[in-house]
Amino acid sequence: MTDPSDFRAKPPEGIDADGASSQGASLYQLIREDIIEGRLAANERLVVTDLARRHGTSTNPVREALQLLRGEGFVTFLPNRGARVRPIDQDFVRDIYEIGVLIEPALTRWFVSMATVEDIAELERIQGLIEENNFADTFRHSELDTAFHTVMYQKHYNRHAAELWWKHREVLRAVSRRFDFTLARRAAILGEHRELIAHVKAGNANEAAELIARHVEGSGRHILEHMRARNAARAG
Repeated sequence: MTDPSDFRAKPPEGIDADGASSQGASLYQLIREDIIEGRLAANERLVVTDLARRHGTSTNPVREALQLLRGEGFVTFLPNRGARVRPIDQDFVRDIYEIGVLIEPALTRWFVSMATVEDIAELERIQGLIEENNFADTFRHSELDTAFHTVMYQKHYNRHAAELWWKHREVLRAVSRRFDFTLARRAAILGEHRELIAHVKAGNANEAAELIARHVEGSGRHILEHMRARNAARAG
C-alpha cells in the first residue's frame, strides 16, 4: 500500500501553507470549511469575539485566521462594518481561475526551459499514481494533481507568482470538493497531463504553455458548470 505521505500535496518550498500560529492556522481551516459548506452564510458578519467564544479560543488566533481568509478572498473587510463572508459564487470562481490562466503559462514556459531528467521522472511517477487511482478516491486525486503541478512551479524564481498560484489552487480545490468529475473531464485531465509531459520532454515551451492555459480554463469551467447546475436545481 502506498504511504499517504507519498501523495500528500505540499506548498512549493519557501511558501508557508498558512503563515500563522498553530491556533490561527487551525481556526483558518475550520472557518474556511464553514464558509465553503454554507454554515456561515454569504455576507454574514464575522464578529471576532463571537468566533473566539464559539471555538473556545482567544481573539488573536481568530484575527489571524480572518486575515488569512481575507488574503484568499473568502472574507472581506469593510470600513466601519468589520469582516464579512464573501459569497462563494460563480463570479468568485471565474476570477480565480482566470488569474490562473494568466499566471500558469508563464510558470510552465520557464519550467520547460529548466526541467531536469529528475523533474520529468517525478512528473511521470505522479502521473502513474494518478492513473492508478483513476479518480476512485477523489481526495487522493486532488492531492496527486496538486503535487503534479507543484513539481513544475516549486523552483520558479518568482516566489510571489508561485505563492499566488498556490493560494488560488487551494481555493479552487476547496470549492471543487463539492462536485464529482464528469467522465469527459476525467479523460481531459489524464490526456492533457500525458501531453504536457511529452511537451516538457521535447522542450516545447510554447506548446506546453498553451496546453496549461486550456487545462486551467477547463478546470475552472468544469466547476462553474457544476455550480450552475446546482443553482438551477435549487431554483427549480
